[in-house]
Amino acid sequence: MAARLVGRCCWRHLAAISCGPGPASRLRASLHAPGPAADGASAKERPEESGGAEHRALRELVEAAAGPRELLELSEAPGLSSNQASLVISRLSWLAAEQKLEAQSILQDHRFRQLVGVMDSQISQVWNNTLVNALKSLYSLGMQSSSREMQSVEHEVLWRLRRLTFRQLASLAEFLATRPEKESSKLLSEVIRKLELRWTELEGTRTVVALIAKVGHISPALMDRLEDKALELAEQFSPEDIRKITLALAYQNRRCVPLLRALSYHLLQKHVELSLGTLTDLIFAYGKLNFHQPQVFQKIAADLHPHVATMTPVEVTRCIRSFALLKWLSLPLFEAIAQYALDNAKQLPVAHLCSIILSFARLNFQPSSSEDFFKMVHEELRGQLGGLEPQLLTDLVWSLCVLQQAEPHYLQRVLAPDFHARIRDDPSPKAQTLRVKLAHINAAAKLESPEYRGPFLPADALGAAGPPGDRASQLQSGLREALAGVLGGHDKGRFDVPTVYGWQIDAEAVLNGENKPLPVKDFAAPHLLHAEGTKPLPPGARRVAFLRWEFPNFSNRSKELLGRYAMARRHIQAAGFLVVDVSSRGGGRGCGGCPGLPLPLCLPPCEGERKKRSPPPSCGGLWGHGSSLLAWLQVKRCCLRAPPAPAS
Repeated sequence: MAARLVGRCCWRHLAAISCGPGPASRLRASLHAPGPAADGASAKERPEESGGAEHRALRELVEAAAGPRELLELSEAPGLSSNQASLVISRLSWLAAEQKLEAQSILQDHRFRQLVGVMDSQISQVWNNTLVNALKSLYSLGMQSSSREMQSVEHEVLWRLRRLTFRQLASLAEFLATRPEKESSKLLSEVIRKLELRWTELEGTRTVVALIAKVGHISPALMDRLEDKALELAEQFSPEDIRKITLALAYQNRRCVPLLRALSYHLLQKHVELSLGTLTDLIFAYGKLNFHQPQVFQKIAADLHPHVATMTPVEVTRCIRSFALLKWLSLPLFEAIAQYALDNAKQLPVAHLCSIILSFARLNFQPSSSEDFFKMVHEELRGQLGGLEPQLLTDLVWSLCVLQQAEPHYLQRVLAPDFHARIRDDPSPKAQTLRVKLAHINAAAKLESPEYRGPFLPADALGAAGPPGDRASQLQSGLREALAGVLGGHDKGRFDVPTVYGWQIDAEAVLNGENKPLPVKDFAAPHLLHAEGTKPLPPGARRVAFLRWEFPNFSNRSKELLGRYAMARRHIQAAGFLVVDVSSRGGGRGCGGCPGLPLPLCLPPCEGERKKRSPPPSCGGLWGHGSSLLAWLQVKRCCLRAPPAPAS
């Protein structure tokens, strides 16, 4: 023992004499002191966190180094251990990133190669945490994976994976998952496999959030465990943690409902002011996942409202598109966005203006300053239509048709034969959607734009309504069952009728002046894609269209139809039909229909029949399962006010 103490004192005395006052000299002095192995204990046997006095002094001096020159001088110091060389390499990597230095010049320096050689010479003596940091540092500096030293470090990390702590494994996985190179894929796979096996050691919100955000997309099995752990720790997450988790779920398209509900609940319970970035990211994530949480939407809309005037066009567009996807209409927020567009019309790119119009159309929102808003829109779009992509141009004109703001030159642009010819033979789903929208635009031009003179789509382009759903809904089955019994035969009605307007009528009937059904196939039907009859309608006879509206057709927590379905209803009515709106949503005005629509929705029986029985379960809220339909039509004739017949 006495001999070892004397030896240590001699080392320190010689270092003090031979070293000057400079930073590099002080580093050498600390290195001249005997390492932990001089006391007879190996690096593996001693706990990493304790360290010796010399190691702590070295770490402090290395962290105090202001530039790479001082660190590179250490490669020439005698007695430099592999663990100390690893610390220097890690610090060099940090300085290169912090000071934005050229990493290639560091890699080519012979002193750096000497540091790497010292580390590689006794790689087994490097502590676990230092080894992991050294590997990440070499990756960050851009060292070639094919070099012998790099392969040696990777192999040593692979060999020690079982001895690394869970936090070290998580840190390594986070780093490797963000690297674009494929050389580390084998190491990353092994690290993730260890994380999957040791997931019970997972603890701490920081580790959970980081793994979900950076690693979860690589391993679905690990992501399942992470979601369970996040659900357990949901109460401890900060709003920033919740933002990162919801964004990660959105980008991975993982709609974990229990976790999203828990995060939403605890977000509301925190009663803290959320930053603009957190608000926009949250509503984006909810929109991408199609996850509806009305209380969260109300909070986000209310908190976003004061920020609208200072938001960038990108933030405004991202925000309003997310609300439109969620079918959530916040009148104050949308009014503020409309005013934002008016105030920043010259700075607003055309693509962002189009996104605002598309969002307004989806929710059928008309600003209070509608005249000024659309005047600005027409001015900003003048001369810009030719530069828009066909899909964006079609969506824009279609949205203006929904909002009843499409001027003739918009219609001429998309109904021109050369424009339609671009997508006529394209079998892709995107092109099919565009053809359907062109049919709707064509219908708007014929039925709602009397000043428009053409061109129109050819007849062979009008059958683009798309096939009906594979499986009939409960309400749809109930409507068919009720009407089939009431009309007295299949020849008295049509079901799932595709029209030349691009819309599909759920059921159609022809009633004479006494409200008795007539065979629909006997009469000329200009709304059909293929004519069946030739007789004109008898005097006093009317066509009745039954339009079925279900929950997805309405705005969220509202009884207003979305823009697409509001336009469908307008077109069918403008084509000369008496429209009967059929919905499973009750509580309406008049005869039990849905508020917000001008005509009755449900088909209720007479008052005496209502008391006797409840609606059939198979009708999905549809009343009138029997002869009560004709009685209802007779009693409610005043409700079915026919629009003027369309011009021939």
